[in-house]
Amino acid sequence: MPDFQYIARELSGQQVTGVLSATSQQDALASLAARELFPVRVDLAEEAKSQQKYANRRVKPRVLSVFYGQLADLLKAGVPLLRSLELLQQQSTSPALSLVLEDVRGHVADGTPLFEAMKQHPRAFGELVVSMVRAGEEGGFLEDVLKRIAAFTDHQEDLKSRVLGALVYPVFLLVFGTIIVGVLLVYFVPKFEPIFDRMAQRGDLPWATTTLLGFSESAQQYWWMVVGVVVAVIVGLRHAAQTETGRWRLDTVRLRVAGFGRVVKSLAIARFCRILGTLLNNGVPILQSLRISKDATGNVVLARAIEEAAENVSEGKTLAKPLSQSGQFPTEIVEMISVGEEANNLENVLIDIADNLERRTNRELDVVVRMLEPLLLLVMAAVVLFVVIALLVPIMQSSSLM
Repeated sequence: MPDFQYIARELSGQQVTGVLSATSQQDALASLAARELFPVRVDLAEEAKSQQKYANRRVKPRVLSVFYGQLADLLKAGVPLLRSLELLQQQSTSPALSLVLEDVRGHVADGTPLFEAMKQHPRAFGELVVSMVRAGEEGGFLEDVLKRIAAFTDHQEDLKSRVLGALVYPVFLLVFGTIIVGVLLVYFVPKFEPIFDRMAQRGDLPWATTTLLGFSESAQQYWWMVVGVVVAVIVGLRHAAQTETGRWRLDTVRLRVAGFGRVVKSLAIARFCRILGTLLNNGVPILQSLRISKDATGNVVLARAIEEAAENVSEGKTLAKPLSQSGQFPTEIVEMISVGEEANNLENVLIDIADNLERRTNRELDVVVRMLEPLLLLVMAAVVLFVVIALLVPIMQSSSLM
């Protein structure tokens, strides 16, 4: 429990100070009232503030993946849950995870289910993790679920690292190229304006040079506006991502972006199929499995389609038909799900779908990234060539006239 520093007055009016432990500020106030003290000020102690600061930090996925795997191993070896949490808290090299586990262990010791204790720390444990742990606790296969979560987290981090690694060079080209063009327009091109003034007065200035000088003048006068627009767009997108309507629109755009949209959809469907197949394979009812696995997509458009499919399943219909009607799932995926339902082998079919989708998507991602690099080089080369032509052509014309 955190410590609270307080300043209070006794019935006689004398001021007293001290430190007490309580689960919350309200409990601290109640404790002071029980001691016939009138609180003047009650604040978290400095150590408790520091602990709370660590507890509110996001825990790195790699650290969590190790924690899930170790907890699964301890539970499978027969170590009680409370003792397992205590051991992992003591061994953890992450201050944030250590404090989170301390709080989780305290709740579990008070009789709270593990998933409820984890739910109190949304920055550490996502909705999908909490839902899967709940299913594991209620179904009696918590160790298997934790192993699956560890593998899933590792897989997601490997994929993220792979994508970011592949995008480093294209992003470097884009940023570096933008900086070079900006410097050319703001500092280099204006030095040629006196040379071109006479040709401009005669109307002999090429259109490319006129366009370049116009861009240069706009960049000098309105660069702050461009920066402001970029910042406003970034802030607007972050704000939109926090609203239901904005998240829907952003996820719709993500699914329709040329090249990357198909990759994003395939990876989301693969995550959904893997989680759903794993839950069904462990005996979780299909409706509960659908409610849990829809969060694995990371896309509200696909999650909505799965949620509507779950409603149809609750009415006794098959899963494949509503997924097909949503228009978000490829025909071949729907056909495989339909065959799995008819053969009463849906859980294995779903895992096979996830494996095939991930392999195919990795190849598509490589192709998209490899195409992006030369495309950015061509764009940069075209821009630089345009600047060079716009500056050299009038100079060559002037030289020929002389």
